[in-house]
Amino acid sequence: MAEVTGPEAKTRVLRPLTRPAGWGYTLTVGGLVAIFGWSLYAWSRQIQTGLGVTGLNVPVFWGVYIINFVFFIGISHAGTLISSILRITDTPWRRPFTRLAEAITVFSLPFGALSVIVDLGRPDRLLHVVRYPHFTSAILWDVVCISTYLITSCLYFYLALVPDIALCRDRLPETPAWRKRLYRTLALGWQGTPVQWRTLDRLLTGMSIFLFALVVSVHTNVSFVFGMTLKPGWHTTIISPFFVLGAIYSGVATVIVLAALFRRLYRLEDLMTEAHFRSCAKFLLALCCFWLYAMIVEHLFVFYGKETAELRILEAKFWGPYAPLFWTMVACCFGIPFTVLAVPRWRTIRNLVVIGLVIDVGMWLERYTIIVPSGAYPYLPWGVGTYRPSWVEVSVTAGWLAGFLALILLFARLFPVLTVWEVREELGEARFSLGAPVPAGTVDMAGASPSPWIPPLGGRGSPTGAGQSPSLATDASLQRFRPSFVSKMRQT
Repeated sequence: MAEVTGPEAKTRVLRPLTRPAGWGYTLTVGGLVAIFGWSLYAWSRQIQTGLGVTGLNVPVFWGVYIINFVFFIGISHAGTLISSILRITDTPWRRPFTRLAEAITVFSLPFGALSVIVDLGRPDRLLHVVRYPHFTSAILWDVVCISTYLITSCLYFYLALVPDIALCRDRLPETPAWRKRLYRTLALGWQGTPVQWRTLDRLLTGMSIFLFALVVSVHTNVSFVFGMTLKPGWHTTIISPFFVLGAIYSGVATVIVLAALFRRLYRLEDLMTEAHFRSCAKFLLALCCFWLYAMIVEHLFVFYGKETAELRILEAKFWGPYAPLFWTMVACCFGIPFTVLAVPRWRTIRNLVVIGLVIDVGMWLERYTIIVPSGAYPYLPWGVGTYRPSWVEVSVTAGWLAGFLALILLFARLFPVLTVWEVREELGEARFSLGAPVPAGTVDMAGASPSPWIPPLGGRGSPTGAGQSPSLATDASLQRFRPSFVSKMRQT
């Protein structure tokens, strides 16, 4: 990382956007779109014939759709955690991961919300939440929280993207005309002036604090949908923090997988170093241990409670029909990750990718073992229910996952997958030069701009006057910025 300069970093991040899409990319995106199209066909069959084409039955009313809802909402928490919460604490290793984390949030949330609509059977029933709101219903507040979370996350994602869109507008002259218009429109006239940086810094900091509170409330409300339902197994006092912790755990694992993928595809080894991944691995190890603690406590509550209905579910998960899924989940969420992450020399990027995929599978199984057994063993003397997902549910699940990945790949063809201004900040460059207008003839995508300071602080909107170097900025002008920012600028 140390041998890469700011202009080189900028060029490396932007270079993949100038290359034509290869056959591998085209086939992959085409295949994902085809799978997503098949899922829409399966959904249309369900709308035509009803929920009878699914494996849902009496008494198992919730199945794969609700599992997908909790899973996609869970991985969406990665963006809030890595980009906003770690931004507040100024954690340095987050910088290569922030853009992908924010993209995961924005592109996974719609599929989480869609899963609920599919589970309704008739999509028009969603309007009942608006036409006949019931303020004591957790579902109403869930809709409010998720809608607010989606809108706020999109706005946060876009604001952090604006400087890099301006960079694409100024540094990618060979792109097609429609992309130039897209960059010019979305850049909102960004010139990288001190006033604009200060405004952006305040907006992102304020929204980071708001998102921190929002993300906790979103998954807490998701847990309320379970905890306020008369089903055994969902009433432990730790269920809400357990849900939030599991969401963050799966979100960080997903970020690691996608970050390693784009690091390899876009040749970003010098910007997303093994040191970044090792730091992320330590964080993942801490989450792994917290997850085990929460899981043990939750089941201890059930064991000491000695309630008959609760114990039936516990037995079904420990050594009954759901034991294979439950212990596979434990192995995927704790056994395998802890074994690898606890040994420093095993924290290689390849191992982290495998661990990330294993954790995602484990967290999906965790949702399965939370939702399905509680439906199969109800309080009423109904007998034991069974559930087996149908081809429609499997198709919709595969389609939602394919749609999510396709959106990520399409985004990566149009916009930088790294937050360039944050990476350059890590390399020791002040923000004033990032995204600023470039004099004609100074752009060189094969290498870099000949001047790392384009222009100096004396550019448009500068409080210090034309031609003044950033290092000569007055103390009065620096007082308007955060101390950490001023310290970094002085160092450069």
